[in-house]
Amino acid sequence: MKQKHITACAGLSVLAAFAAATAGYAALRLRHAGRLAHRSHPFERQASPEGARLLVVGDSTAAGSGASSPGCSLPGLLSRANPTLTVVNRATPGARFEDMAARFDDDERFDAVLVLGGAADALRPTGDARLRAALQRVAQRARVCSDLVVFMPPGNLGNLRFLLPPWNWWMSWRARRLQALVAEVAQANGARHVSLYLARADDPFARHPARLSARDRLHPSDAGYELWQRELETQVQLSARLRKIGRSAATRGPAF
Repeated sequence: MKQKHITACAGLSVLAAFAAATAGYAALRLRHAGRLAHRSHPFERQASPEGARLLVVGDSTAAGSGASSPGCSLPGLLSRANPTLTVVNRATPGARFEDMAARFDDDERFDAVLVLGGAADALRPTGDARLRAALQRVAQRARVCSDLVVFMPPGNLGNLRFLLPPWNWWMSWRARRLQALVAEVAQANGARHVSLYLARADDPFARHPARLSARDRLHPSDAGYELWQRELETQVQLSARLRKIGRSAATRGPAF
């Protein structure tokens, strides 16, 4: 009996050491990705006064971290799809949803608002009640600015290459819970939700990490942001809506 107890304790010690080592490796990768994210330059453009106006708020993905240039970020790709689109970008790398709520100005009106982010809330243990309240605040502030609000949280963060068991299992659960809360709050506030969450077997980022992920292994590459743009168009047709708004405004002419 004593020998079995010693063996069990030894096994638990090995598992604990493995979990600590994998957590340390993941923390190093995240710190590296965070340093790179703060070097990003969010895409913005002042285009035709008669065109549609898009406000982007969010974290490092809204700032285009991982893209080879600001124009290859998701806001840049949306601008490329609509040459008359004006993009105002208030992304803040590392921002949580409670930080994003402060990025709105109630006196400004936009044709659409894209809320792009949420990884920080999934990677850190933000409780459901606190996260739901922050999401509610963002949704309410965004709806004051525009009738068309789109939430686009990250996909299955448990599929990140540097997350090993048991942390990848926990992160998949966190990411799935984040998607559920965003969908709930979006529906309650008349906003739209784009889901990027997929199981590992179905996730293109897990199947083709070298092509779709940036060198930091956290953010999308140029090809990854192009995939996100296709999902955005497939699920809510945002770029098509913006083009339609721009054509309608051009027909009306400038307002005086």
